[in-house]
Amino acid sequence: MDQLTLMAVHAHPDDEVLSTGGILARYADEGIRTVLVTCTNGEQGDGVGGVKPGQEGHDAAAVAQQRLAELRESAGHLGITHVELLGYQDSGMDGWDANHDASSFANVPVEEAAAKLSALIERYRPQVVVTYDENGGYGHPDHIQAHRVALAAAKSTGIPAKFYYTAIPRARMREMFEQMKAAGVDFGEDFDPDADFGTPDELITSVVDVSAMIERKLKALRAHASQGDSIFVLQMPDEAQKMVFSHEAFIRVSSTVEAPDHEDDLFAGLR
Repeated sequence: MDQLTLMAVHAHPDDEVLSTGGILARYADEGIRTVLVTCTNGEQGDGVGGVKPGQEGHDAAAVAQQRLAELRESAGHLGITHVELLGYQDSGMDGWDANHDASSFANVPVEEAAAKLSALIERYRPQVVVTYDENGGYGHPDHIQAHRVALAAAKSTGIPAKFYYTAIPRARMREMFEQMKAAGVDFGEDFDPDADFGTPDELITSVVDVSAMIERKLKALRAHASQGDSIFVLQMPDEAQKMVFSHEAFIRVSSTVEAPDHEDDLFAGLR
């Protein structure tokens, strides 16, 4: 029997932490092989001193080098067994000039990138693969492309027994925000989620308790120091961070094994 393996497919360095850092750390601790696939090098991130793409002094190559170094540090905190880079160019946020670059990940033919990912799936033979939903979580072009690529690779290889999308439980998150606001927590002017923020709770099939991994997730997030200004969770009070980080939720898209309708373990039915 193949070694139990979890593969998480993400778009940029730092994406691995928020939605899957807990399961990567938890399952690694349980002896399960954990494989992180990062599709881009993060060139459209902040440069030294917070210089944004398009601003004078932004060096895309230097940004990529810094972010990949941060990724390695983050992976160390999470105990990730293997980090694989597809090496594509960051497409930037929706509406940015980089969206129009033919070399950007979002513009690469899905079948080309899926072939690279398929080769990794063939090598590691993960029973569980996790990536974003069809909207990429929040509409980022690279997240949407990662979704397309991971779905295509999983289907073409037929290897993963279970395939998941990351999710943010809508009702639970709204309740948390309201509780925190009532307690006087200030999330900042830039964070005011709409009523439809997150995933409808009835779609969520799997919620994994990763509360024991909170400190490691925070360390992994802080490892991405160059992007600290855009990681809003790091600006939250400790109590809010614990509430956000204690569980990770998913939508089970497909499974070839029998699993509960509502599970607390992505490897349910596989061990």
